[in-house]
Amino acid sequence: MDERAIRVGVFPYEHTQALLTGEVPIEGVTATVEGAPIVSDVFRRAVLGEFDVAELGLTYFLRMWDTAQRPFVALPVFPNRNFRHSAIFVNTDSGIERPGDLTGKRIGEFALYGHDPGVWDKGILADEFGVRWEECSWVIGGTNTPLPAFDWLPLPAPAGAGIRHLEEGRTLNAMLEEGEIDALISVDVPRALTEGSPRVARLFPDYERVERDYYGRTGIFPPMHLVAVDRELAADGTLLRAVYDAFCTAKGQVEQRYLSGAVKQHMSLITPWFSSLFERNRQLLGDDWWPYGVRRNRKAVDTFLRYHFEQGLSETMLTIEDIVAPALLDT
Repeated sequence: MDERAIRVGVFPYEHTQALLTGEVPIEGVTATVEGAPIVSDVFRRAVLGEFDVAELGLTYFLRMWDTAQRPFVALPVFPNRNFRHSAIFVNTDSGIERPGDLTGKRIGEFALYGHDPGVWDKGILADEFGVRWEECSWVIGGTNTPLPAFDWLPLPAPAGAGIRHLEEGRTLNAMLEEGEIDALISVDVPRALTEGSPRVARLFPDYERVERDYYGRTGIFPPMHLVAVDRELAADGTLLRAVYDAFCTAKGQVEQRYLSGAVKQHMSLITPWFSSLFERNRQLLGDDWWPYGVRRNRKAVDTFLRYHFEQGLSETMLTIEDIVAPALLDT
């Protein structure tokens, strides 16, 4: 009997490369695994129905959840995660010296109102610093290159939010440097900062210390993306387990490579003092510092789901048990 054929879309991270090359197969199926140079291209193709299994940003998944079709169920696989205090940038003439100063300001946001880092940062700013998104105005667009609105995705506009999309041909980087916006939340670092402009700075200059403290207090290493499966396949628990196991194996191989490399002080890498950073990260995050599964990610995912609802982007308050395929709730 021929194996079932499935199409898989995922960005080529180091911990997904073995899936893309076929070194790690998905047992019991014939999988065609494709990447893309820009991760949002994977999202777009998934939303348009070109994949059976695909990486999706958390907000992209949730926006589709609230459609009549509700096409996806989540797998507890999180291929992209990052601490996001480092994703907030300010104009140095704006008078913003601390997080609370963002209240009432005009803030740019990359790609869409409520992109994944934006949801995290708005939530953290509200929880820890009392900054409410409703009290700010928002300009949406591309950070370093012009970016049209994502017309292939639902774009909910929460009541009371002052939101507009940037005019054609303009960038948030230029607006921030010129003072037309006071701050920016963006997955992409504005070019003005990387090029040394004195007019742009991070809100948290010592962001590593702040983010390590955040993890130490909360235990949250913020996930940005998950892996979604077409709802019609979700009833096949054997297939879902095989997909989950393959992602875990590919990630585990990379983690083990770093752990083994510590013996030789990671001599295969060209980053000085990497072993010192790696050891500090292990002390804080443990040997499985990029966890998959429901148990290790429940608090982080539930926090994002709460933020998404509070920011007017979800119709109902969800938990991780609501969105993850039942066959994988034991992970």
